[in-house]
Amino acid sequence: MIASDAMAEPNPEPYPKIPTTHQGRAHPHLGTVLRGRAVWELAVGLVPLLVVAGVTASRFALPAMYLLRTVAVYALMSALLLRHTPRSGAGLGPANWVTLGRATLVLSMATLVFQPEIRLEAGYWWIIGVTTVAMVLDGVDGQVARRTRSATAFGARFDMELDSLLMLVLAALVWRSGRVGPWVLLLGLPRYLFVAAGRLWPWLRAPLPERVRRKAGCVIQGIALLICLGPIVPPGMATGVAALTLALLVSSFAADVVWLSRRPR
Repeated sequence: MIASDAMAEPNPEPYPKIPTTHQGRAHPHLGTVLRGRAVWELAVGLVPLLVVAGVTASRFALPAMYLLRTVAVYALMSALLLRHTPRSGAGLGPANWVTLGRATLVLSMATLVFQPEIRLEAGYWWIIGVTTVAMVLDGVDGQVARRTRSATAFGARFDMELDSLLMLVLAALVWRSGRVGPWVLLLGLPRYLFVAAGRLWPWLRAPLPERVRRKAGCVIQGIALLICLGPIVPPGMATGVAALTLALLVSSFAADVVWLSRRPR
């Protein structure tokens, strides 16, 4: 979904001022201190991750390999976050704590894609419940960022990448459920395909104006995938919902491509 704090204008001074040397340069040990705080926050994030993954493993009677995969994926995400964490901020910041909490839910579901044991009706209700909470929390981090004046480009990017991953995970779980064919994966790939196209045609990387259409499309995308996962929804209806949603997404992205193509280079 759209990063909720991406639309918020970052505060010019969202964090305390950076200590400097008498020459005016940043203190040499500052980056290490701030990065260490982020490491500690990510380590604390392991607690909710293990709780959610543990409950998921018990519901599906999953082997220990599931937990190991989940922790490994979290470690990979943490490494990427540390690589891009701004050195000018006090750790991750309150808004990113909410996004990190969402990440523990999303990653716990992501590693389920590789488990054959998920073909359980009760299990799908658990997946729907967890991912619904992750979607609802999508609007919380943006509100926290605005109220605490801690909105940053890093937080917006973190939120957006997590939203894109959630859509891809849901599409993959729908495919694994057997309710819709493998083409349903296209519902989780539009943004990744758009980014890949931007590598070939740089004009696609230009900023886009805010559009209610785009935000509504992202919400519909998530809801449609949850409907497709519902055990009480007939496979034929799930296929129709997925096809209609894919058509809406394609038309939305096509409208953005047309707008960018007409923009002066």
